[in-house]
Amino acid sequence: MIRSRSWLGILLVGAAVIATWLAVKKAAPPEANFTKVTRETLVSSLNTNGKVEPIEWMPVRSERAGLITRIRVTRGQFVRKGDPLVELDTRVASADLSKAQATIQEAQAQEKVLTQGGRVAERQQIEADLARVRLDLDAAKKSYEGLERLVAKQAATRQELDSARQLVDQLELRIQALEKNKAALVTGIDKDIAKARLQEAQSAAAVAQTNLDLSVIRAPMDGTLYDFDLKQGSYVNPGDPIAKVGRLDRVRVTVYVDEPDLGKVREGELVVITWDALPGHQWKGQVDKLPAQIMPLGTRQVGEVGCIIENPDRDLLPNANINADIQATVVDNAIAIPKEAIRRQGSETGVLVLEGDRVAWRKISLGISNYTKSQVLSGLKDGDAVAMPSEKPIPVGSRVQPVFQ
Repeated sequence: MIRSRSWLGILLVGAAVIATWLAVKKAAPPEANFTKVTRETLVSSLNTNGKVEPIEWMPVRSERAGLITRIRVTRGQFVRKGDPLVELDTRVASADLSKAQATIQEAQAQEKVLTQGGRVAERQQIEADLARVRLDLDAAKKSYEGLERLVAKQAATRQELDSARQLVDQLELRIQALEKNKAALVTGIDKDIAKARLQEAQSAAAVAQTNLDLSVIRAPMDGTLYDFDLKQGSYVNPGDPIAKVGRLDRVRVTVYVDEPDLGKVREGELVVITWDALPGHQWKGQVDKLPAQIMPLGTRQVGEVGCIIENPDRDLLPNANINADIQATVVDNAIAIPKEAIRRQGSETGVLVLEGDRVAWRKISLGISNYTKSQVLSGLKDGDAVAMPSEKPIPVGSRVQPVFQ
């Protein structure tokens, strides 16, 4: 009996302890996360994305069709103006040049013959015939003159004199015919044809030489080679893009700023660029051009903000998709709170502050902000504790047990 009473007493004491603990537990205020208001230098910035391109660049294109037989450079290589980049097959161009040069030699020889009065053998034959006929004419004239004197003395007949006259006339006609033949060896038309043939051959040679020169595709300027993906054995047509060459010590970055944020951007503001391909690297520059229009970018409506970025090591490459921070305003010694601590009640903006052990609503006005914090212009002071978001709402006026982050 005594033992039963002992056990009953123990149970009653335990129940009393549990009841007391539950009462205390129920009476204790719930825990809530708070953070202290601080002063710091706050930089208002817009975080967005963009794309890199050289400020100064030139395209490289093939100026003739051909098969790529040799690649002389690699993408990302720095080249000088005139450096060979790609070589095309020269077999057709070389054959065309040899053919044109042979035609030039033939045309020049023909023109020389015509300048000299025709082919040597033909000209020499006519000259020989003329010399012989002129000798015959001189003899015939002398014979005719002798017969004239004899006829006057009645020592020769009139018939013999007429025959001598006819021979003189025939020989003179023969000389005229040979002179015509000599002149016919070269005519003005022949010379024109020969000249035109030579010019045609020279033009063909010039075209062939140009095609041969164009077989080596060269850099149009000093700079870094990019957009270069051709392989040996590829075939290109006139006008096909080969690559681009640009100067990368300073680059232009086109930054896409959402329409609501465009009013915060000004020319001359600092821009900090990062690139996921080179973590830990930063490039700096400034805004130099504001957008002239709004354009769609996926689901966004953006303006294209132009920025000039210093790239002394030329490691920020064209067409890279980058991250950009436009640092619009810097405020020193600003009262700053985490953005997630800011709450809205109707048209008012405010925070929940700790007053004693209770939560109170405090209206605030805001200034600039960055990714994580906002400037408070009025409503808070150093050391104030503001409530952070929690899973359960914290009623205004309720008691809390603050847990500071």
